Amino acid sequence: MKILAFSDLHHNRARADVLVTESAQADLVIGAGDFCNHRKGLPEAMNLMSGLGAPMLAVPGNAESDVELQDAAHVGTTVLHGTGVESHSLRFFGIGGATPVTPFGHWSWDLTESEAEAVLARCEAVDVLISHSPPKGAVDVTSKGVSIGSEALRAAIERLHPALVLCGHVHDCWGQEARIGASRVVNLGPAPHWFEL
Repeated sequence: MKILAFSDLHHNRARADVLVTESAQADLVIGAGDFCNHRKGLPEAMNLMSGLGAPMLAVPGNAESDVELQDAAHVGTTVLHGTGVESHSLRFFGIGGATPVTPFGHWSWDLTESEAEAVLARCEAVDVLISHSPPKGAVDVTSKGVSIGSEALRAAIERLHPALVLCGHVHDCWGQEARIGASRVVNLGPAPHWFEL
């Protein structure tokens, strides 16, 4: 199974065009949140992805809520937040929003660590865990050297041992990878990333 994955598109037409073109070679596309900016222009941002050549699994970022993403999603896009699906004999589970709570104010769709823990408790087994936020201590360091990942997500990874964890949110770590036990953790960013599972 060939997976094309990205995060943090932030309504960038040029980056969306590249992803749409690349998607012709994919069996599945994964979008790990932040399709728009500041909760504005989400339908237009999702329209940029309307030509995808494969189905997409998407989690909301902190720039859009789960309800907003459900409303703006096109046919062929499955929104995951506290839910999972199976595709090509692989189990996928998603959690959106920013965890822990950001300093960005009212526009940011955030979850507390306890809220994220409750969402992640619904997952009993997973091969690919999709999260907008990174786990604590892995691909989560800002330009000021501060680790801002989620403790709840890290605990879930240590409990579930997914083969792959896909995230975004921390722009300073786009394209970086880490390991938590046997789990490969990748902070995606808006460039195309390919995975074969």
